[in-house]
Amino acid sequence: MPVDPSPAAARRADAERNRDRILATARTAFADPDADVSMAEISRRAGVGMATLYRNFPGRQELLEALYTDQVDAVCQAAETTGGETPGAALMAWLYRFSAFSASKRHIAAELLKQRDRSIPLLASSRTRVITAGRPLLAAAQQAGEVRADLTLEQILDLIVAIATIHGDTGYTVPILHAALDGLRRPADAEPGP
Repeated sequence: MPVDPSPAAARRADAERNRDRILATARTAFADPDADVSMAEISRRAGVGMATLYRNFPGRQELLEALYTDQVDAVCQAAETTGGETPGAALMAWLYRFSAFSASKRHIAAELLKQRDRSIPLLASSRTRVITAGRPLLAAAQQAGEVRADLTLEQILDLIVAIATIHGDTGYTVPILHAALDGLRRPADAEPGP
C-alpha cells in the first residue's frame, strides 16, 4: 500500500501521535489514586499545548472516557489474541489481564463518576463488551473440563473486581488473586464439561 506523502497525511499522523501521547500521559497520571491531575498538568507532561489537548479532548470527561474505552478495547482484544497451551491456560492468562485492568480502571471510573452526578452508560456497556469477549474463553475451558462448570463469567469477573478493591500493595493482593483463580480449577471428582 503506497504511503501518502501529502502535508495533510503528515498532519494526520502528527495529530494521532499527539493523541496517543496525551492518552499515555493521562494513563500514567491517573494511575495514582491520590493524584489530583489537572488538564494543564496533562498538557505539560505530554509536551503539547493546551489547544492541542482540547482539540483532542474538549474536557476532562472526554479524556477520562477515552482512557477507559482504550483500556476496555485492550482487554477485549486480549481475549481474542490470548494463547495458551490449553483452553484453561488461555482463560487464566486473560483473567490475569482483566485483573490488571480492573485494578487500574477503578481510579478512572471513580474520576468519571466524580465528573457526573448520574450513571454513565459507558461503564455498563463496557462490562457487556468485556463479558462478550471473555465468554468464549470460559466456555472452551469448561468444555475441556479444565475449569469448574458451576460459575458464570460474570461471577468470576465480580470475584476479580472484589479482589481489586482490597487495600494493599501487590505483594498483599496477588497471592489472594492466585488463590481465587486456583479455585476455578475443576475439582478432581467432578464430571468434565458444563
